[in-house]
Amino acid sequence: MVESVPKGKTGPTVEGYLQGQFLIAMPTMGDPRFERALIYICSHSEEGAMGLIVNKSAPGITFNGLLAQVGIDPVLATPKNRDMAPMLEAEERPILFGGPVEPGRGFVLHSQDYLSKDSSLTVSPEVAMTATVDILRAIVRGTGPSRSIVALGYAGWGPGQLEMEIQENGWLICDMNEELLYGPEVDTKYERALATIGVDLSLLSGDAGHA
Repeated sequence: MVESVPKGKTGPTVEGYLQGQFLIAMPTMGDPRFERALIYICSHSEEGAMGLIVNKSAPGITFNGLLAQVGIDPVLATPKNRDMAPMLEAEERPILFGGPVEPGRGFVLHSQDYLSKDSSLTVSPEVAMTATVDILRAIVRGTGPSRSIVALGYAGWGPGQLEMEIQENGWLICDMNEELLYGPEVDTKYERALATIGVDLSLLSGDAGHA
């Protein structure tokens, strides 16, 4: 894995690249950081790839704890704002382990009903990514995207590295599915992703190839 985010291409998935799709780690994945990982690819081009693991919770931090770290009051003390904010069951909302690169850096994947002109990256026609504190403020106020997940850190690949890993049967490919991306049942996303492409986990092996 490399420690840089490629520029990538925005908008619909470019032919030959996997932006806007999922990677499912094969059981033979040699890197323990990606064991049973489901990764949403945010950027993929000839320069490399960047994605977020969406099925692993970040240990030791809650949504309210993250808000406190960035100086946002989850209670929103003014009566006007309190009426606007449903609080989103904040303590039950998972913060995800997005990957081993820059684990202190936050990313929000979200529906396109919220877009910041200066800071939101269009990943696909349905999904955008924003990495600024403003979107957290909007979520708490009830003016943010209708669907979102928050992750710390990311996974990155250098030029041609992801393609090589796929050829070596390290990853399966799965089309975008909103419930896999945004659904609250984080611990079952891996099995559900396999089920969407008709793969039985018990039958997988290092020689299975990719779907």
